[in-house]
Amino acid sequence: MTRQAEITRKTKETEISVRICVDGAGLSAISTGVGFFDHMLDQLARHSLMDLEISAKGDLHIDQHHTVEDVGIALGQALRKALGELRGIVRYADALIPMDETLTRVALDISGRPFLVFKTAFGAAKIGEFDTELVREFFQAFALNAGITLHIETLYGVNNHHIAESCFKGVARAIGRAVAIDARQADKIPSTKGAL
Repeated sequence: MTRQAEITRKTKETEISVRICVDGAGLSAISTGVGFFDHMLDQLARHSLMDLEISAKGDLHIDQHHTVEDVGIALGQALRKALGELRGIVRYADALIPMDETLTRVALDISGRPFLVFKTAFGAAKIGEFDTELVREFFQAFALNAGITLHIETLYGVNNHHIAESCFKGVARAIGRAVAIDARQADKIPSTKGAL
């Protein structure tokens, strides 16, 4: 059975639609009105091998914050819904992503216990028109709503584009591995408690 879900979220600030297929091929159709963010979400789909369709309309005349955060909320909710009971998943995964001069480490646990550790610093407030502080805001919203313990640490790096992209690619690779079905326990929930 294909693991997929759809979430629609509408507030006075944003209108978000997310469709996810966990067992996909890394295809994406992304439109948030924030060009660099679209590029990062494309990376998330491509390197996790999840198919993502994301449409967002937000109050960009104010700033990008509400749009980026609310996409994180909706995408996290969609992933959590698509994974259901979490039966058979590998659960834990990590990735070490080099991108030219940058190296970022990501580790995560699809545990139902949301937490974010984000040890990444940017040398500028913006990448083009994108506010670099929103990288953390996105991952915070995503982790909390997906029920993921997520650790992201950039060990070193200079170029802000590379730093951000290595974070997204690292999360993508780790999620792709963590949601994979472990053939040895395909019918079991990966916890001694029997529930996640």
